[in-house]
Amino acid sequence: MRPADGATTWIVISRDYEIHSEATSYLTALASQQDASVHTLRSYAGRVALYLSYCAGFGICWSAPTIVQLAQFLRWLVEEPLPARSQRVLAEPRHRSKKTANAIMTTSCQFLRHCSLHGWVAADLTALLTEPRLLHHMPTGYNTGEDDQYRTVRARKLKFKVAVSGYEYLTDEQVLRIIDLTRHARDRFLVSLLAETGVRIGETLGLRREDMHLLSNSTTLGCPTVGPHIHVRRRQNSNGALAKSRQPRSIPVSDDLVGLYADYQWEREAVPEAASCDMTFVNLFRTPLGSPMKYQATYDLFARLAKRAGFTTRPHMFRHSAATRWIRQGKQRHVVQNLLGHVSEQSMEICLNPRELHQTGENPQVAWSRRGVEGLRGPFKVAA
Repeated sequence: MRPADGATTWIVISRDYEIHSEATSYLTALASQQDASVHTLRSYAGRVALYLSYCAGFGICWSAPTIVQLAQFLRWLVEEPLPARSQRVLAEPRHRSKKTANAIMTTSCQFLRHCSLHGWVAADLTALLTEPRLLHHMPTGYNTGEDDQYRTVRARKLKFKVAVSGYEYLTDEQVLRIIDLTRHARDRFLVSLLAETGVRIGETLGLRREDMHLLSNSTTLGCPTVGPHIHVRRRQNSNGALAKSRQPRSIPVSDDLVGLYADYQWEREAVPEAASCDMTFVNLFRTPLGSPMKYQATYDLFARLAKRAGFTTRPHMFRHSAATRWIRQGKQRHVVQNLLGHVSEQSMEICLNPRELHQTGENPQVAWSRRGVEGLRGPFKVAA
C-alpha cells in the first residue's frame, strides 16, 4: 500500500525480502507513465519475477542473456509442469499454453527494454529482440506512407505461433439463463449491466454511484445526456478497478435495467456498512461488508454461475454478446465502436467478421482461471 494515497502497488523482492530495484522501476513506470491498473501491475510483476527466478535457477545473468538463452526460457515456459493445485489429488500434469508463454516473454522483453533505457541492459541485446517484418495485409485505415516506408515494421522475434482465439459470445437464451441463476439483486443487476451495455469488468467495478444517471432527465445533475444512462470514466479506485479506455463515454440503458438497479439499492440499504461507500458494487454477503467489490469476488461469482449453468461464462463474453447483438441489429460501425469504448477501428474487425463468431461449449470447470502467473517458483516473488 502506498502511504500517500493508500492505493495498492506491487514490487519484486528476493527470497531475503530485498527489493529488486530494476524490476520495481519497471513496474513504477507502468503505473506512472502508462497508468496501468493494479490488476495489470500484479500480473506483470509475476511475469518479471518468474523471468528473474528462471535466470537465477539456471545461472544466467538476467541483464545479459543471449538470444539462445531467452529462446530456451520460452521453451521452458511450456515444458515445465505447473505445481499441482492439491497434493491429495492425483491428476495429469498441467502446463502453460503457448499463448501464456508468449505473454510472459513479451513482458520480459519489455522489462529488458526498460532497463536498456536506464543503461542497466546493453542496447545491443534489446535490438535483437525484434526483427523487421513486411506487412502483406494492411489493417483497415493503416497508412503505409507515400513510398510504402511504413509497410515494414519491427515485430517480436521470440514467440510461438498460435492460432487466433475465437470470438466467444453468449446467445440471448444463455444470457437469460445466467441472469435467472443469480440469487441476489446485486448479482442480477451486475450480469444484466454487462450484457446490456458491453462494459468491461474493470469499468463495471470502477463505477460510482454518481455515474448512474438513471433518470429520464439528468439536467438537475448537470448532465445534458438525454434518457437513463451510465458514465464510464477512467480513474484510480481503491479496489484496483480501472477503465481501459482513457476517453470517458456514456452508454444508454433500458428501463428494465433501471428497475434492477432499484432492486439492488433496496438490498444494499439493508447493509448499514455500505451506506458510506460511493462505489456502485460493494460487498453485501461477505466481509468486509460495504467495501468495493474486487476482481476476485467477481471471478468467484462467475465461476459459480458457470457451474450452475453448465457452460463457460466469463464477464468479457457479455461484452462480445452485446457487440454481436448490436451488429446484428444493424447499428452503424462507429456507433458500436463508441459504445464499446474502442479507440482504434482495428479493434472492431473481429466483431465484424462473422467467421470469428462461435458459441461457447467448454467444460464449466475451466470457466475461470486465477489471474497472474502460476508456477512461480524461485528466489524472486511479488509483494504488494
